[in-house]
Amino acid sequence: MRALVLDAVRGVPEVRDVPAPEAPDGGVVVAVEATGLCRSDWHAWAGHEDIAWPHVPGHELAGTIAAVGAGVERWRVGDRVTVPFVCGCGRCEHCLAGDAQVCPDQEQPGFTHWGSFAERVALHAADANLVAIPEDVDAATAASLGCRFATAYRALVGRARVRPGERVVVVGAGGVGLSAVMIARALGAVPIAIDRNPEALLLAAELGAEHAILADGRDVPAEVAALTGGGAHVAVDAVGSERTAADAVLSLRRRGRHVQIGLLPAAEGHPRIPMDRVIAWELDLLGSHGMAAADYPGMLELVASGALQPQRLVRRTVGLDDAGLLLPEVDRSTLAGITMIDPRR
Repeated sequence: MRALVLDAVRGVPEVRDVPAPEAPDGGVVVAVEATGLCRSDWHAWAGHEDIAWPHVPGHELAGTIAAVGAGVERWRVGDRVTVPFVCGCGRCEHCLAGDAQVCPDQEQPGFTHWGSFAERVALHAADANLVAIPEDVDAATAASLGCRFATAYRALVGRARVRPGERVVVVGAGGVGLSAVMIARALGAVPIAIDRNPEALLLAAELGAEHAILADGRDVPAEVAALTGGGAHVAVDAVGSERTAADAVLSLRRRGRHVQIGLLPAAEGHPRIPMDRVIAWELDLLGSHGMAAADYPGMLELVASGALQPQRLVRRTVGLDDAGLLLPEVDRSTLAGITMIDPRR
């Protein structure tokens, strides 16, 4: 099969023919129809993740099952499926409680094994992790749910428990940040988007942000406090840097809730968080790591109702060759929205 292969940290991505995967016991092989180009894939390329080389990235995907391994009961060849980027083992106490996203024996396509920047990808523990794609949902829309929308949905619904009328500050208007804006609006909250890219802020406003603040050196927390009468109820760092995490925390009102979903890579050392504010104002700091397949029904209900329209975030679709050129530039890209890859091109 054709796949986008990385041979070393920050190496030049190369599209070449590699052996196709076989279905593992309890798992399946999916013929990939759409897979998103995500900042997390860039982190893998940049050496911020512990992966083995050579490597094929890609973790948010949709496609059709091409092969089924021994022991799989719920799925058949030809089924259209997507999957969370964290695949739990399906057996441990966390998986059995519906919290596969914190499974200690989890698999992650594109990180623990070869991912979906390829014509085919192997997925583990299929009965516990696969999600059927509704008939009226196309592959690109389904793939966009697997990381960015699912991560934002769990962060706001499962972790921060956002309520109607609350002010929600989203720092970073990339794919996951824009997803958070859309979800906050769908929940009846009031989203405020912050980014250094004017184009991304325009899209955030189009997708439901009540206010859009350009992070161009100004005092972002002070502006949020002025707009909200003392700070936001919920803040999300959707970028993952010391500055964006601090801005998010400092944008909260007293007893507010901060959710960290942007990765803070170890390459930058241990980030400094304004813990004096956390203590004095009794702020909650919450981590959020994807979302288990068990939690997909609530998100899919919002999609089916039209309250959430993830397809509005897909701004372009490219093939594997173009994806290889774009991957090293993800951290500097100014394109608002999601880039989708179709390995069949």
